[in-house]
Amino acid sequence: MGERMVVVGADATGMAAASQARRLRGVEEFEIVVFEKGNDASYSACGIPYWVAGDVAGADDLIARSVAEHRARDIDLRMRTEVVEIDTGRKRVRSRDLDSGAEVWTSYDKLVIATGATPVRPPLPGIDAEGVYGVQTLDDGQALIEALESATGREVVVVGAGYIGVEMAEALVRRGFDVTMITRAAEPMATLDPDMGALVREAMVGMGIRVVRDTEVTGMRTGEDGRVCAVTTADGEYPAAVVVLGIGVRPATDLARDAGLPLGESGGLLTDLAQRVRGYDDVWAGGDCVEVFDLVSNTLRYIPLGTHANKHGQVIGSGVGGGYATFPGVVGTAMSKVCDLEVARTGLGEKDARLAGLQFHCVTIESTGRAGYFPGAEPMTVKMLAERRTGRLLGVQIVGRDGAAKRIDIAAVALTARMTVEQVTALDLGYAPPFSPVWDPILVAARAAVRAVASAHSGGAA
Repeated sequence: MGERMVVVGADATGMAAASQARRLRGVEEFEIVVFEKGNDASYSACGIPYWVAGDVAGADDLIARSVAEHRARDIDLRMRTEVVEIDTGRKRVRSRDLDSGAEVWTSYDKLVIATGATPVRPPLPGIDAEGVYGVQTLDDGQALIEALESATGREVVVVGAGYIGVEMAEALVRRGFDVTMITRAAEPMATLDPDMGALVREAMVGMGIRVVRDTEVTGMRTGEDGRVCAVTTADGEYPAAVVVLGIGVRPATDLARDAGLPLGESGGLLTDLAQRVRGYDDVWAGGDCVEVFDLVSNTLRYIPLGTHANKHGQVIGSGVGGGYATFPGVVGTAMSKVCDLEVARTGLGEKDARLAGLQFHCVTIESTGRAGYFPGAEPMTVKMLAERRTGRLLGVQIVGRDGAAKRIDIAAVALTARMTVEQVTALDLGYAPPFSPVWDPILVAARAAVRAVASAHSGGAA
């Protein structure tokens, strides 16, 4: 047997890396061992809210490739086996079988760390009580669905208002529950600027979701049976038969930290363009456990998204397998929905731009997704940031309906190409009344941004 590749984590990055390396290297010359502490591999955690809502029939539909399929491709996938120590000096990992408790050391020639993220679970009173659920794994999703089906009350509280929190609030209200969402932020979806987040809140309230803002959760109150019965805050409490946590995630890098591997400010692993861990020629890392380079702010940031994770896996698999690939960075593109309201963003918001030391002009426009006279035309709000003086596009946020979200891809390409807003106005975008006005909303926003930049140059008000 030749070299051995060891992968820690069997979701998007880990299995993409293993599969790509297997395509490049033959079985006789290259052994691949993957350790996964959970019960599932290669699944879409992003799809769990849609499973809860009923849009997805079951957990199997969220699995991209089964354990058996991976093993059939000569990948030694060891489920319910947790790596508890990495020894980079002797190039080996110590793993523990979670069923038997047995521990073994496994040597490696190439190591891939794909440990993902850990849900934030603050040490609040009652946080571990029965009836309080996270939504990180398929097992989490199944447990939540079973709890909802057996719940004796109809009140559900969602703690947190990020992407997962908002999507779970929608899923629960569609199931007929009385939903309260509590966030300590000024508005839902803190990755948006507050004025755009307010549009999301207004839509959620219109759907019957109670949104409690600027409020810190202090704990979970339990009944005599030990089950959660309310969520407590400094301003009062909210009844809850079920509580769903959507507070966010942090990089799962405790294992890497203990091994002395380099971490960034967010706690994510630091890598080079080939996703090799800095200072370690035989260790790679990717996915939600690493920091990524932001092409707009030119800084390292923690942006856990499945799109990045899959690309990281392809890059790592190419490098480990003897090929060549790099991951140059991201512009931070993401999108979601709340019922029929679509939400998207890319690049920097106002807070991000200020943190990066950038000065900018900001414009917000109202338009429609189709020609105004065409049946079904729906309003759309586009916010655009352009750098002061240069006019370089810095970021775009969109809230609307009828295909609004996918327009963010236009902005993502423009950001990657470092285009100015004036250059964006000249893009030859497609037009037909059922799909877009003559001036697409992105172009309308870019024209407004051009005027703001020009006005500042001439000494007028921005």
